[in-house]
Amino acid sequence: MYILKRFLTMFLTIWVIATLTFVIMKCIPGDPFASDANVLPKEVLENIRAKYNLDKPIPVQYALYLKNLVTFDLGPSTQSETRTVNDIISTGFPISATLGLQAIVLALFFGLLLGIIAALNHNRFLDYTAMVIAIIGISVPSFILAPLLIKFVAVKWRLLPVASWGTWDHTILPCIALAATPLAVVARFMRSSMIEVMNQNYMKTADAKGLSTTKLVIKHGVRNAILPVVTFIGPLFAALLTGTFVIEKIFAIPGLGRYFVDSIFNRDYPVIMGVTVFYSAILVVTLFLIDISYRIIDPRIKLSSKGD
Repeated sequence: MYILKRFLTMFLTIWVIATLTFVIMKCIPGDPFASDANVLPKEVLENIRAKYNLDKPIPVQYALYLKNLVTFDLGPSTQSETRTVNDIISTGFPISATLGLQAIVLALFFGLLLGIIAALNHNRFLDYTAMVIAIIGISVPSFILAPLLIKFVAVKWRLLPVASWGTWDHTILPCIALAATPLAVVARFMRSSMIEVMNQNYMKTADAKGLSTTKLVIKHGVRNAILPVVTFIGPLFAALLTGTFVIEKIFAIPGLGRYFVDSIFNRDYPVIMGVTVFYSAILVVTLFLIDISYRIIDPRIKLSSKGD
C-alpha cells in the first residue's frame, strides 16, 4: 500500500512541477520571437507563433502541453527548425549520463573509503587527513576547481586534453570536478555514521567474540552505517546523471546541461520546459527507488505509512 501511495505521489509531483514550469514560462514577458517583431513581416510572425501554438489561449496551450507530456512528445525547438526537444534530450542525455555515472562511481568509492578510514582511525592522523581532504572538497566549488584542473593538468603539465568530448581521456577532468564535492560530503556522512555504529553494543559484542576486523567492518559496520549515505545518493544520482550545467559549459561538453543553458539564453521555451520536466522526473523516480532500497539494505525497515 505504501509503495502504491508513493508511486501515485511521484506522478502528482511531476504534474505539479510541469504545471509550475508552464506558469513561470507564461509569466515571463514576451515570447521566443519577440526580438523578431521588428524584423519579420507581421504575417510571417503570426504564422510562426501559430506553428508553436502561441496564438491559442493559455488554457488551450496548457492542455496541449500536458497532452504532449503524456505522449512523450515535448515538441519542436523554437531555435532550430530541424530539431525537436526529444532529439535534443536523446542527443545530450547519454553524454551527460556517461559523465555523471563516472562521477557517481568516483564519489561513492573514494567517499566511502575515506569515511571508513577516518572512522576506524578516529582522532588520529588518518582521520585528520581524510577530513582535511573532505573540507577542501566541500569548500572549493566545481566552477573554481574546473579551471584550475584545466590550467595545471591540461595546459601546464599537458597530461590530459583541455576540453571537448571524444575519448575516455576527455572525461577524467570534468569527472573529477563533478565528483569532488559529493565525494567530500559522502566521506563526512560515512565517517559520522560509522563512528556511531562502531560504538554500538552489538559491535562491541561481535568484537569481543573474536570476529575479524574485516568481517566486523564490512558485514556489520558498513551495512548499518551506509543508510545516511543512501539518502544522499538519490539527489546526487539525479544531479550528476543529468549533468552539471557549469561543468559542461566550461569543458565544452555537448551534454544536456549545455543545451539547457543555451536554451535559457535563446528563450527556447519548449527546451526549457521539456528539460526541466525531464530532470524533475529523473529526480522523483530516483527518490522513489531509494525509498524502496532502504528495505533491501536493512530488512528491519518497514515500507508502510503510519496508517497502514
